[in-house]
Amino acid sequence: MAAMIEQSIKRTIRRGELRQIVPLADSTIYEMEQRGEFPRRFALTTRCVVWDLSEVEAWLADRRRATESASTRRAPHPDVRKRRSRPVKAPGQEPASASTAE
Repeated sequence: MAAMIEQSIKRTIRRGELRQIVPLADSTIYEMEQRGEFPRRFALTTRCVVWDLSEVEAWLADRRRATESASTRRAPHPDVRKRRSRPVKAPGQEPASASTAE
């Protein structure tokens, strides 16, 4: 019987519950699934897809371990001085002359 349905699935979750557990956008989850970085969804019917809750919980535990061991790269902080709108001035720098209508 298909290797005992791979594993014993105890509970499945739909998209709404997944979004409460994993606060990522649908597009991010989809892209991570395609790259093999997130548990794959499977179809119950033609219009209903679900995820195995135990796989999602295992993924979360792996992410926590990776973060605690500092093996997860974090994005660098943006250089706010390079912003086009509302750039942050360096200390001691004169503010740019704004158009004043007096």
